[in-house]
Amino acid sequence: MRFGFHISIAGGFANVRPRAEELNCDTIQLFTRSPRGWSASPLKEEDVGRFREEIRKSEISPVFAHAPYLPNLAATDPELKRRSITTIADDLKRCETLGIDFLVVHVGKAMGTDEKSALRRVAENINRIFRLAPNRVKILLENTAGMGSEIGYRFEQIAEIIEQVEDRDRLGVTLDTAHSFEAGYDWRTRPAIDETLRQFDRAIGFSRLYLIHLNDSKTPFNSRVDRHWHIGKGEIGIEGFREIVNHPLLRKLPGIMETPRTSIRDDRENMRIVRSLVR
Repeated sequence: MRFGFHISIAGGFANVRPRAEELNCDTIQLFTRSPRGWSASPLKEEDVGRFREEIRKSEISPVFAHAPYLPNLAATDPELKRRSITTIADDLKRCETLGIDFLVVHVGKAMGTDEKSALRRVAENINRIFRLAPNRVKILLENTAGMGSEIGYRFEQIAEIIEQVEDRDRLGVTLDTAHSFEAGYDWRTRPAIDETLRQFDRAIGFSRLYLIHLNDSKTPFNSRVDRHWHIGKGEIGIEGFREIVNHPLLRKLPGIMETPRTSIRDDRENMRIVRSLVR
């Protein structure tokens, strides 16, 4: 498994490679803009060129972008829906400019509506997004913990969205270990992991799995409460992660850690632990 972290773009994209190499990353994830606002500064040609060249010369691969937090592809409010569609479409275009092939997107929130109609809205809005950004960048839908009105916490829900998308070749999945554990999929033992992956394959199919988010959970199994924690220090535990990173169906995938970070020491410790588990 290729390991990495979400890397800050503060100060420009040219700073990404040094930060990633400082943490011994094989793969990385980043935002193309501020994740907590709607507006985005235009990409600077010189910054983009240097980023693409730095990544090309490095051994960091693949590179993933993560969409901002504000969009909700299941939104019913017309203005939120419009902003969500245009923001994700713009991020797909920014990814193309930066040479990034994958954009991780949260499924969305039903916001008081029934889940089936919310899933349909997500699919319809993805169709609109792909028409606005007709490039080769893939959207990777990230499973959720099912907290509040979140949808996409069951594999079957993600499959239902995929079935309603017209250009399914541009759609894949990011599987978050903490979110799925909190939603009732067990990662603590090899038999439990086998069963979780069997359910994933039956509902979605491994051909759509491009990325694992390696996160332990601070909250209990099936709690539906989203709280990431350090590798091996949470409810999944060290033996669970030993089985995850060595599992024959997962070990060739990239694994991005989104573990809590109070200082760079946290990231270094999580990287040390996860690499120590590889057989």
